[in-house]
Amino acid sequence: MAAPESILVSLVRSGPPAFAAGAWFKNAVCAVRGDQAAVSAAVGDLNTPEACQGHDAATKALLDWLGEKPAIVACDLHPDFHSSREAARLAHELGVPLLPVQHHHAHIASICAEHGVEGPVLGLALDGVGLGTDDKPWGGELLRVHGAHFERLGHLRPIALPGGDKAAREPWRVAAAVLHALGRSGEIAERYADEAGAPTIVAMLDKGLNSPETSSAGRVFDAAAGLLGINRRMAFEAQAAIDLEAAARRHIDAHGWPTPLDYVIEADSRLDLLPALGRLTEETDADTGAARFHATLVAAMAEWATRAAVRTGIATVACGGGCFLNKLLVAGLREKLPAAGLTMLEATRLSPGDAGLALGQAWIAQRSL
Repeated sequence: MAAPESILVSLVRSGPPAFAAGAWFKNAVCAVRGDQAAVSAAVGDLNTPEACQGHDAATKALLDWLGEKPAIVACDLHPDFHSSREAARLAHELGVPLLPVQHHHAHIASICAEHGVEGPVLGLALDGVGLGTDDKPWGGELLRVHGAHFERLGHLRPIALPGGDKAAREPWRVAAAVLHALGRSGEIAERYADEAGAPTIVAMLDKGLNSPETSSAGRVFDAAAGLLGINRRMAFEAQAAIDLEAAARRHIDAHGWPTPLDYVIEADSRLDLLPALGRLTEETDADTGAARFHATLVAAMAEWATRAAVRTGIATVACGGGCFLNKLLVAGLREKLPAAGLTMLEATRLSPGDAGLALGQAWIAQRSL
């Protein structure tokens, strides 16, 4: 029986039948039988009844394709997603184990599954957000992944999100948080004088009120866009990052890659991009600033991975998460990682973002039995 509206991925080894429910954004599900994985078409973000119904229909279709009871059901670590609740219900109904999988572990595992890698890899997992094992929002992670196991080797320096989820839609808020972290909160009201909430944001950051911190790489893109005046409010998901990439490409196409800005890799492998973000306020041309931001990100990621490779002896770097939809970031790392003697793995048939996540969940689930 063919898997309906699905991408079939051949795996390098057979394993027990497994089902994975995906996450929240761009949800897709996955079933694995033998050495074949079927990943459904994305049903969308699970914030509407129609998308939830699409998830349930895709689940039924792939369970029918599986043709037998899965030995295990996997889902995202976040328990409140519709996909996670349905996975828990399904596992209970079938009497099989439920395996919640950390979001960024799944991103890197998806890349491993596509490339048939069974040994340990370093993972650069860069995206908007995913629940971490410490119950905090992650999104800029350096991981060591080996099958069902992972270790968090490092992460981006966390940035505050004044207003919580609202900051994820309004890049100027994240930009303000960066200025505050740099000790430049006095500039916020002047730089964003036409934002009525600017004084309130300063007070929130001063007191730490409704300003959760995240290591999200996606919010770093937002901060850069907000500091350069490229995007203050997003009309759709990732608009700030898309606008920032377009601005950078205009400069790079005309002038080539610029010199990176400063960043710091701390002794505990925490990557601090705040020095570079602070320098963006000095740029008089937004396109130039966007290009310098991208050059900095490429240089920082390459050095971050190279240091980890020296420390761990692992020379393969898997790159997963929605930030790798950014073609400039990918192109830069394709040049720098091999130049450092490292092998770069990236998504080929599936999206590096959440639409490909379920494959990683299922791959991990198989190896956890």
